[in-house]
Amino acid sequence: MLHFTPLQLTEHLANNEKKLTLLDVREPWEFDICHINDSILIPMGQIQNNLDQLSKKQPIVVICHHGIRSRRVAMYLEQQGFTEVINLTGGVDAWAIEIDLNMAKY
Repeated sequence: MLHFTPLQLTEHLANNEKKLTLLDVREPWEFDICHINDSILIPMGQIQNNLDQLSKKQPIVVICHHGIRSRRVAMYLEQQGFTEVINLTGGVDAWAIEIDLNMAKY
């Protein structure tokens, strides 16, 4: 598993042609408050039943509030055979502080 800071993710999104799946694993009410554009929501508790929505051929950046839930989901994805898994260190909270200063925080 790789770990990206918000700045590293921003740079990767801007400079790489390879598309990333931005997977937000928070709860719907959290996602409604704020989320990174183009991310998809599959709450942590629903990952196991929704693996078919994710491609093993595309890198996946796992996102949560502070990076703890996302790290656990990233580890699970690796156990399921996903090889390009990235955890967003600091989660959307760090994203709001470092990248999107207008993003709502909670």
